[in-house]
Amino acid sequence: QVQLVESGGGLVQPGGSLRLSCAASRNIFSIYTMGWYRQAPGKQRELVTTITCGGSTNYADSVKGRFTISSDGAKNTVYLQMNSLKPEDTAVYYCNADLGIKSYWGQGTQVTVSS
Repeated sequence: QVQLVESGGGLVQPGGSLRLSCAASRNIFSIYTMGWYRQAPGKQRELVTTITCGGSTNYADSVKGRFTISSDGAKNTVYLQMNSLKPEDTAVYYCNADLGIKSYWGQGTQVTVSS
């Protein structure tokens, strides 16, 4: 089992940056894959990016080159650095921990990109 707490969301202008954090209640290197997903109003939840316990990363085409996922084992925290934000990035961002047999979600953090 794992609890996830996201933070760092907010309102930012187009072209701006934000860094989201996801603090896990257990050693993140014991978690097969951690990732970020997002859900915009009226849309399905979609994958943004993932990172495995071995450090392999995967990104949605829509965020490649703008977003970066990273992890800090000492803090059991995964980060999402978001640069060059666009209005279409507006969504609730959720942290996910995939233990293989079960998946866990955080409560989500709102990101709004607007002028």
